[in-house]
Amino acid sequence: MIDSVRFLIENWENIGNSLLYKFKDQKFLLAALKGLRNGLVYGVRIRAPHALVMVFLFGEGTILEKLLTIFRLTKTHALNLAKFVFSYKFLQGALSEMDGKKKEWHSAAAAFVMGYYVFGENNAVNMQINLYLLSRVVVGLTKLAANEEIIPQPNFPVFPWFAAAVWGLVLWLFEFHPTVLQGSLQKSMTYLYHDSNFWTDIKTFLLRNK
Repeated sequence: MIDSVRFLIENWENIGNSLLYKFKDQKFLLAALKGLRNGLVYGVRIRAPHALVMVFLFGEGTILEKLLTIFRLTKTHALNLAKFVFSYKFLQGALSEMDGKKKEWHSAAAAFVMGYYVFGENNAVNMQINLYLLSRVVVGLTKLAANEEIIPQPNFPVFPWFAAAVWGLVLWLFEFHPTVLQGSLQKSMTYLYHDSNFWTDIKTFLLRNK
């Protein structure tokens, strides 16, 4: 048993290359497996530092509880992303194989189905990911509509008005309808816009929040 394990460790690269060559005709399956790997790694890279900062800045509880929260958030993000990338690429690849070539509807259909099953659970991590994508989708669709001449190309700078609308709406919601905003956004804005209204001495004015 020990010898077998040692052999695998010492020869893992040759064994792996042989397997890749053996399954070279199933490229979409190998691409899905590589997507699983990349989804897991990217999920950890992007969530762990974000969770570390947000939990220690705004979270409550002991250090151990905060570390467990960071681990839970990172695990959820990484596993969901890994599952989605794998299943999306597998389903998209299978559809392309059946049709003989890649078509636009393959991507939309595969992502629609797997988005429902992987990112459809209403939790903090999925909400943040979906909202992040929603903003990019809206901007992307607007640009696509202009490029395809569905709507006219603007003859004035758009970005300043885009920024004005976003900030005007979010501060209005925060000041008068805060419960409709995501919890982490509420906490960030409370720190910035409400906590700055209160202090008791020079220490709570300059050195710490409260």
